[in-house]
Amino acid sequence: MKIKFTEKNYKIADRFKDVITNKLEKLDRYFGDGASATVACVKQNKIEKLELTVVNKGLLFRSEVSSDNMYNNIDLALPKLEKQIIRNREKKIDAKKKADNVIGFEFLEEMPEIELPEIYKKKVFNIDPMPVEEAKYALERLDHNFYIFLNAETGKVNVMYKRNDGKYGLIEVNY
Repeated sequence: MKIKFTEKNYKIADRFKDVITNKLEKLDRYFGDGASATVACVKQNKIEKLELTVVNKGLLFRSEVSSDNMYNNIDLALPKLEKQIIRNREKKIDAKKKADNVIGFEFLEEMPEIELPEIYKKKVFNIDPMPVEEAKYALERLDHNFYIFLNAETGKVNVMYKRNDGKYGLIEVNY
């Protein structure tokens, strides 16, 4: 598993990297060689936040925890991550069992077609590079729920959105 570390207002020690790497490698039994993990360590005031994200074959597993100690965060985040992985694996197994047990329909002769709604509206627009703060103001000016822009600092496409609690969220698109 490839592991990438990012830090914000927190200096990641080599011992911490070794501990998290050893614990994440135990999750290799659920994945093949293509899995990659991102470990983000953030310190805000006296709170230390750990964000673990594992991506494998298009599936994303994520855990985010906060406490006053980053080492405690490891022991809180990894069980959450493993629970998501196991739950996903059980869903796949259940779906396969159901598919194997299908004998036939009682009242229908064939599977009904599901009609998805058509695309109602299509918009094309250019995205200009801008800082995240300017995107917040653009979102407010437009009075929409989201705003797509090219992040001037990272050069990546971002989506700024307004959360239900009134705060902002930011999605960074990797391609």
